[in-house]
Amino acid sequence: MADAGFCVLLLCCSLVSGLVYYINRSFEHEDKIKISERPNFIIILADDIGWGDLWTKQSDSTTPWLHKLKVEGKRFTDFHSPASTCSPSRAALLTGRHGLRNGVTHNFAKGSVGGLPLNETTFAQLLRDAGYYTAMIGKWHLGHNGLYHPVHRGFDYYLGIPYSNDMGCTDKPGYDLPSCPPCEQSLHSSRKRGECDSKVALPLFENQTIVEQPLDLWALTGRYAKAAVRQILTARNRRQPFLLYVALAHMHVPLFHYRFLNVTGKDAYSASLSDMDSLVGSIMLAIEAFSVENTLIWFTGDNGPWEQKCQFAGSPGPFVGRWQTSRGGGSAKRTTWEGGHRVPTVVSWPGKISPNTNSSALLSGLDIFPTVLSLAGVEPPSDRRYEGIDITDVLLHDADTGHKSLMHPNSGAAGQFGDLQTVRVGRYKAFYITGGAEACGGGTGTPELHDPPLIFDLAKDEAEESVLDPASEEYQAVLKDVEREREALLWDIALDNVSIADYTVTQAAVPCCQTHNPACRCHGSS
Repeated sequence: MADAGFCVLLLCCSLVSGLVYYINRSFEHEDKIKISERPNFIIILADDIGWGDLWTKQSDSTTPWLHKLKVEGKRFTDFHSPASTCSPSRAALLTGRHGLRNGVTHNFAKGSVGGLPLNETTFAQLLRDAGYYTAMIGKWHLGHNGLYHPVHRGFDYYLGIPYSNDMGCTDKPGYDLPSCPPCEQSLHSSRKRGECDSKVALPLFENQTIVEQPLDLWALTGRYAKAAVRQILTARNRRQPFLLYVALAHMHVPLFHYRFLNVTGKDAYSASLSDMDSLVGSIMLAIEAFSVENTLIWFTGDNGPWEQKCQFAGSPGPFVGRWQTSRGGGSAKRTTWEGGHRVPTVVSWPGKISPNTNSSALLSGLDIFPTVLSLAGVEPPSDRRYEGIDITDVLLHDADTGHKSLMHPNSGAAGQFGDLQTVRVGRYKAFYITGGAEACGGGTGTPELHDPPLIFDLAKDEAEESVLDPASEEYQAVLKDVEREREALLWDIALDNVSIADYTVTQAAVPCCQTHNPACRCHGSS
C-alpha cells in the first residue's frame, strides 16, 4: 500500500498544484498577504478514525501529509472526542458543551425534522459575527432542514453530505460490511438488504441546494479538495480572516479512494487513509501556495473506529478495552472505553506552536470552542456554561495542564444516551456502566451496571484490563475524587441554561432532489 499511497500523493500534488497555479496567476503581481492579528483557523475532523491509525512507522508512509503536519506542530496523545458517536461529538465540538447541555445526545436521522437546537451558538456563528469568513466542507449531521442547515448555523458557504455517508445509496458503493447494493434504477423495485437502503440516494449539498443525488463517492475527495482551495482563495480575496471546517467522510464506511487505484478489500482501509491524507495535503499546499500566513490547522477525530466493521475499521492502538473484549462485545465506537473516544490529534501553527512536540495533557474536542474564540479575541455567550477549556497556554507556551477530569457520555452502547456514567480523573477512569456494543464477529457485551464503579489506572493499564481492588486504599481515595467531580458537574448542568433537541422523524424531511425519479436522482454541477 506504500506504492498506492505514493501514487495518490503524486496525483494529488499535480491536480492541486495545477489548480493553485491557475488561480494564482491572477495574483502574481499582488503583494504578499500581510500577517493578520487574528489567525485563520482550519479545523479538520476525521470520521471513525482510530488512535492507532496515524503517526506510526507503518502509517507515516501511507499518510505523508499528516506526518508532515505532526512534524510541524504539536501532537496530543491524551486527546478525546466529546462523545463516541457522530452527532453528539460534533455538537459538543461546535458549542463547547456536552449533550446534556446542548440537547444533542444521539444521532440525527436522514428524516430528522430538527437538529442542533437553535438557541445553541456555534463558534462559527461567533467568528462570522466578528468579521471572519466561514466555510464548511463535509459531513454536518446536526440537522439539514430549514434553520438547522449549516448556512444558518454560522457558515457563509457549505458543500457536503448532510449526514453519514452510509445513510443513502450510491451507484458505485464503497467498501462496507455487510456490502450494500447500488441505488435502484426503477421506481418499482423494492430491494432492501439489512440496513442498506437503495431507495434514497446519498445527496451532495452546495449551500441549501442538492447538486447531486446520488453523489459519486469515488470523486468526493477531489471535489472537496477543490472546494477547500476555492474557499481559502475567497477569504484571501475578501481580505478577511477565515474559518474552514472540514468534516471528512473518511474513515467512515463505506470506504472509498481515488478510483484509479486497483485495491482489494484487504487494502481498502489503507487506501482510504491515504486518500484522506491527500485531501489534508491539498489544504496544506493551498495555504503555502497562496502565502496565507498566521493559519492554525487542528486535526482530530469525532470518535474511535467502528469495530464491528472488521477489516474496514481502524485501529485503537494499545487502547483495546480488554476488560470488555474478554467478556464479549466491542470497546471502540459507541462505547466509553478509550478506543471509543481517544483520537489522534495534532495542531500546527508555524511560528507560534513549537514544532515536532508532544503533549500528554488531558484534553478534549470540547476545548476547540473556547480556544478558537480566545485566539480570535471573541467572547462566548455568558448566559450558559461550558465543559471546554481554553488551552492557549498548552498550544503556545508548552504548558501541560489540561482537564482535572473528563466525563464520557453514553453514546449508543449501554445506558441512556448522553448520561455521564464514565469518569476520568487524572490517571484514573471509572465506569458505572459497561457493555452493549457489537464487536467484529457480532458479539455484544451484556450491559452491566457497576456500583461501586470499575476503576482502572490508565498510567499502568492503557489496555483497561485490570480493575483496582475496591478494598484498597488507592481505590477508596480515587472513588471520592470520582464521585465529587461527577456530582459537581451534574449539579452544574442542573442549574444551567440547557437545550432540548427535536428528534422527530418524518419521510417529508428526507432530502430528495426529484421525488418522481428512482432513488431521488438528479445531477447538477457545483
